Amino acid sequence: MRFPVPAPLRRRGRLTLAVAAALVLGAATATPAAAYAPVGVVHTQQVEAGPYTVTVGFSQWPLRAMQSLDFTFAADGGIAKKSGTLTMKGPGLDEDDRVTPLSRHPRKRDVWGLDVKALPEPGRYDFTFDIDGRAGHGRGTLHDLTVLDQPGPPLALSWTVCAIPPAAMLAYLGVGWRRSRPARKVAALV
Repeated sequence: MRFPVPAPLRRRGRLTLAVAAALVLGAATATPAAAYAPVGVVHTQQVEAGPYTVTVGFSQWPLRAMQSLDFTFAADGGIAKKSGTLTMKGPGLDEDDRVTPLSRHPRKRDVWGLDVKALPEPGRYDFTFDIDGRAGHGRGTLHDLTVLDQPGPPLALSWTVCAIPPAAMLAYLGVGWRRSRPARKVAALV
């Protein structure tokens, strides 16, 4: 048995389908990675790694602990047919963070780099580059990169302030639960 569908509902259904299709097509043609905001390099330093010169770029300067920033490593002559590793030494680095292969920066594809990386603690860091290419192997170190204290209030104070709203919500729900006493209401019905 078929039920007749009034004409206004059929038009609304078609309109809803058209809007849904437009949303799906809009999401499918999302912005490619190359269209995201470019890396703004505000400070650079040069490192001689054997026959290669590497320009280390920073998106924030001065560097501060626990502050995410972009590092770019641009080799003279480009990074084509070159490979290498970056070894970082400094306070608070995990073993996994110390040695990483040099890979393309996700938003600046013509250079190597680290995307939104934060250095964990203030102090002095060393970045050592091992590069292999047509001119052979090269090794160079950027010594004594100074990282200052983290910006803003101390981390413990920030976490305490952020924990106040959830704690207040739990207290509010607990008081409401105690006042309504749902277990007594269920027991009274039985």
